[in-house]
Order: sequence, then structure tokens, then C-alpha cells
Amino acid sequence: MTHDAPSVSTALSPAPASEQGSTPTTASTAAPAPSAGRLIGIDLARGLAVFGMYAAHVGPDPSVGGPLGFVLELARGRSSALFALLAGFSLVLITGRPHPRTGRAGRQAVGRILIRSAVLVVLGFALTALDTDVDVILAFYGLTFLAVLPLYRLRVRTLAAIGAASALVMPQVLYVIRQSIDNGDWSDTVISRDPLARISDTDGLVELLFSGEYPVLTWMPFMIVGMVVARLDLGRAKVPARLALAGGGLAVLGYGGPWLALRLVPHAHATVAAATDGDSGASAWWSDTVGYITDGTPAAWLLVAAPHSQTTFSILGNTGVALLVVAACVAVTARMPRVTRLATPVAAVGMISLTAYVLHILAIYVVGMEEETVPALVALLAFIATAMLLATAWTRRFRRGPLEYLLHATTRVTRHIK
Repeated sequence: MTHDAPSVSTALSPAPASEQGSTPTTASTAAPAPSAGRLIGIDLARGLAVFGMYAAHVGPDPSVGGPLGFVLELARGRSSALFALLAGFSLVLITGRPHPRTGRAGRQAVGRILIRSAVLVVLGFALTALDTDVDVILAFYGLTFLAVLPLYRLRVRTLAAIGAASALVMPQVLYVIRQSIDNGDWSDTVISRDPLARISDTDGLVELLFSGEYPVLTWMPFMIVGMVVARLDLGRAKVPARLALAGGGLAVLGYGGPWLALRLVPHAHATVAAATDGDSGASAWWSDTVGYITDGTPAAWLLVAAPHSQTTFSILGNTGVALLVVAACVAVTARMPRVTRLATPVAAVGMISLTAYVLHILAIYVVGMEEETVPALVALLAFIATAMLLATAWTRRFRRGPLEYLLHATTRVTRHIK
């Protein structure tokens, strides 16, 4: 997205300044627009999310231990969740903030989201076709945008209630559906008739909705929470503190719950350990060192919070971490101008996050990082340094990244919507 001040780009859907205001209101009822300075904190958070995904894809294995190993483990799963939450923030920027657009402007905003979602799905499958070791997230994001779009006019409390309910219910629904996929052949029938599956040589909609690494059913809550955050007035001093308080509470519940459950629920720890190929199962309350499910998913798996476990606890914990990062970034950019200036290269990466994400997938494909052609830590630092250098140079002259501009250009047709 862009501002009257130096531009601040949205996550996967950059919006021009004309797309960010609210529906026209009278002077007596209009709410003040959030300041550009506060939204720089969102770009800073998005830049950190991009670096977190770099760490998960090309960084050292968390087994290196120590502070570095902890940071690398923290990035796994949580950086993509932060990215999803910020994508929900972007959806609200496009459809109207602080108030949703109505009438023709609302229809045009919906049209922009529909086009952007389609482009992201196509781009995601194109990157997947490169056959790198990375589980490309863009197609999942594109479909998740569509899933949450009908909610864009709802009030904050209603959105928050739906987000909470989806976090509590959807993981259980997904578990039942995945069990039926494993035990039946209905999914094969759907896949065989799915044109998207044939074109992309994947499982198509079944993969995007249920069986993939970022299934829409359990990634909707992140975007919905991001929509809630976007509806808040981040310019108020108390809002970041409240976000941090909420994030801390969710993190404690999301990770503390599994820590207790795996110790108190009879046979839970042993069942999880027997079903996975990692360590003894003791880390399943927060870490992916527990490994992957090898032969059927036991019901005890619903008690863990490992990254990408698609459980209620993992959604709560990851949402909590994401809110803490957003709160910290917003507070820093509001109160610490020197630190904000030092963090400008990171925020610049957040401004062109789609370009930064796609280029790192292409770089992995070209240089074969999955083969560890150079030490992983060196590769990670090189990726981060290159991204900051290119993003800083680009954003000094242009308001959008290259792919962000192309994505925006595809939506110009919506100007003709009446």
C-alpha cells in the first residue's frame, strides 16, 4: 500500500493510497485515519516475517542449539502465521479502514480482492512447480483471502468472536476430514475431477483446503485476527499494550496447554512419540523436532502445538506470538525514532514482501540451497543482507515492489465496476 508520507506496502496485496480510506462519512461521525507512522510498524513486522521464512527455508537446523537454535526454532511455523495475520490486515486496508467501503467503492474493493486472490493462487502453483523443498504458501493465502472476504464488513467484536470460534472448531473439523481422506477414496474422486489439480499436477482444492501444509480451514483464524487488528486504532497509545497483553495470554494458553496436557493426559505423550519420527515427543508442545506423523494421526495429536500441527493449541500459540511481534513493532516505530531508522531496511523488505518472498524461492531453485552448497548460516545471512539492500534501494525510488506493482496493475480493470 502507499501513503501520503513515504509509502508502506501491504502484505501480499499492495493498495494505493486511494484504497485505504474509509467510506465517506460526515465530519461529525468520521473516525481519524490511522497515521502512516503507525503502519510503518506493520511493515517492520512483515519484514521480520519474511526473514523468519528465510530462516526456516535456508537457515541452519535448530538442532545447533543455544540462542541461535532457539531463534531458528521460533521462526518455524510462527513466521508464516505472522505473515497470514498481516495478510488479513491487508485485506481490510483494501476493503476500507477504519470503516468498510459500501456501494460502488465496496464492489470495486471486492473485485480487487478476487483478482489478487486468483493471481496469488496461480503464482503459488507456478512456484510449486519448480519443485524446491519449500512448501510455497501463496496459493493457500490466495484461497484463504476468498474464504474470509465475506467477513470484511463485520464489526470488531463479531470478527473476534468468529476468529475465536474458528480457532476452536476448525482444527477438529480438519482432523475428521483428514481421517476420512486417509480412510476413504472420496478425495481421489474429487481430485480426479478437479481441473485445478490436473493443470497444476497437485491435489488441487483438496490440498489447499485440507491436506496441504497451510490448509485454509486452519489458516483462516490468522487472517481473521489480522482483520481485527486492522480495525483497531493503532494510533492510540493503549492499543499496542492491549495487543501485547492479548498476545501474551494466547501464547501462554497455546503453549502452556499442550505442555500440561502431554504430561497429565494418560498415554498422550507416549502416543504422540510413537506416531512421529522425531524426538521422544517431549517437544511437541511447541517445536517441530517432534517430527512428522508417520502412520495415521492419533487423537492425542490434537493436544500438541508443534508448528504446522493444525491444532487449536498451535493456532492460539502462533497467534499470540504474532500479536506480540505486531505490538512490539508498532510501539517501537511510535516511540523510538532512532531504532525505527535503524530498522528501515527491515521495514523496506516488508514493503515489497511479495517480491522478497518470490525472489527467495527463485534463488533457492537456481542455486540449489536444499543441497547446502554453502553453510546454512552464511546462506541465511546472505539472503537477509541481499533482501535488505535491494529493498532499501528500490523503495527509495518506487512506491511498490516489482511484483506488487504487477499485482496492482491486474486489478485496474475493477475501475469499470459500477
